[in-house]
Amino acid sequence: MTHKAVFLDRDGVINQDHAYVHKIEDFEFIDGVFEACQQFQAQGYKLVVVTNQSGIGRGYYDEAQFAQLTDWMCKQFLAHGVSISGVYFCPHHPTKAQPQYLRECECRKPNPGMLLQAIEEHDIDPTRSVMVGDKGSDMQAAQAADVRTKILVESGQTFSEEVRASADYVCGTLRQVLDVPPFIS
Repeated sequence: MTHKAVFLDRDGVINQDHAYVHKIEDFEFIDGVFEACQQFQAQGYKLVVVTNQSGIGRGYYDEAQFAQLTDWMCKQFLAHGVSISGVYFCPHHPTKAQPQYLRECECRKPNPGMLLQAIEEHDIDPTRSVMVGDKGSDMQAAQAADVRTKILVESGQTFSEEVRASADYVCGTLRQVLDVPPFIS
């Protein structure tokens, strides 16, 4: 049996995007994120985080620091009764990275690699799944992975008409995502 999932970008969707967040003390959950994820989970969705982390490639922090923050973040979700099924990250950048991370890759959004990996590893049906992101590249990755519903959250940003048009729905915050199909019946 295949599962449905909500794919969540991290910075700007789960936490405030303070640019290259990699320390627990700088990680600020966006209001309503736990409640929204509780509702997604209650509706039978697996929760999967897919996040570009070029700060690793740029040398601002390392994979161990990212792993430590990710472990802490997942424990905060668990404390609120929410299980994160997987966290996928891309440390690469095509032009601004240290040599071992300097490359074009299939995992960096807008490419679909992280989503495709999660779909395979967690037996996810993309046609019953949702991508929630705060950038056009999130919408493009979802489109390339055949994820049915694409939701753009503004999190205080403004988007071009082209980026807005790439999404099925545009919401102010993750909490407001609960007010659009497929989450309302």
